[in-house]
Amino acid sequence: MLKAGVLGAGHLGKIHLKLLQQSTKYDLVGFFDASKEASKQIETEFGYKSFPSMESLIDACDMVVVVTPTSTHFECAEKVIRAGKHLFIEKPITETVAQAEQIRDLAKEMKVRGQVGQVERFNPAFQAIKDKIHNPMFIETHRLAEFNPRGTDVSVVLDLMIHDIDAILSVVKSSVKSVSSSGVSVISETPDIANARIEFENGCVANLTASRISLKKMRKARFFQRDAYISVDFLEKKCEVVKMKDAPKEIDDFAMVLTNAEGIKKQIYFENPKIEANNAILDELESFYEAIKADRTPEVSLKQGTEALRVAMLIIENFKKI
Repeated sequence: MLKAGVLGAGHLGKIHLKLLQQSTKYDLVGFFDASKEASKQIETEFGYKSFPSMESLIDACDMVVVVTPTSTHFECAEKVIRAGKHLFIEKPITETVAQAEQIRDLAKEMKVRGQVGQVERFNPAFQAIKDKIHNPMFIETHRLAEFNPRGTDVSVVLDLMIHDIDAILSVVKSSVKSVSSSGVSVISETPDIANARIEFENGCVANLTASRISLKKMRKARFFQRDAYISVDFLEKKCEVVKMKDAPKEIDDFAMVLTNAEGIKKQIYFENPKIEANNAILDELESFYEAIKADRTPEVSLKQGTEALRVAMLIIENFKKI
């Protein structure tokens, strides 16, 4: 077991504490939170050990989970890595791309592993479908949430859209060619609704929409590729594959067949991949454990976290040009 600690004991920090305590791969040593009052309350209510300083917690751990406000990510991550401890850091990796690059390079220099908390990569629906996504040429995502003051210290792009940016970058094997976007601030000081178009060098186009002032929740992605359409519902944890294949000479009476303008007949096949129920946050934490033990690149590396942030910042910068 690896000794693990949590920096930041807010809403998500408490979830990490609970799951680390449940895990058979980690030995939870405790947490540090800047609020002494909150720390005392959490220690009394849940029994987790509160450390008097960030440094004392880091010293007691093999691996540290950083779940502090984004503005403090760089400072916390740097201390964890310089202490020679493995780093699990919630998204977005840092406030700026320059900071993310420093963290990425420092981890390599200090020979420690780092993973970014992009939890949708471990969503069971995406896990069931990701290996079926091959060279998608058009992608569309919608991520809508009801208003919640927590998280509005950053743009909706860094709060919500970055989940879809990361998922898209993980399946499109091409460099980003260009980005265009628009965003509107309705309640917050930063955009609450955003739309972005990402064009890749290989011709793939991704259209992303995110809102945190919606009346309903939605987290869907659709991938279009040669002879196939793939849909993922991250919220309902459902997925579907619709494939087009050349129709056989003898067609079943119940088969769905389309004929194109050239007279070529295609048969439609539906697949519903088996989805294994899981706890995505526990899975990402335990996946990181396996990466540390095997000394291999984590599922969502610091490099990937940096690239997701880079694209997110291009989207945000583009708002200013409008």
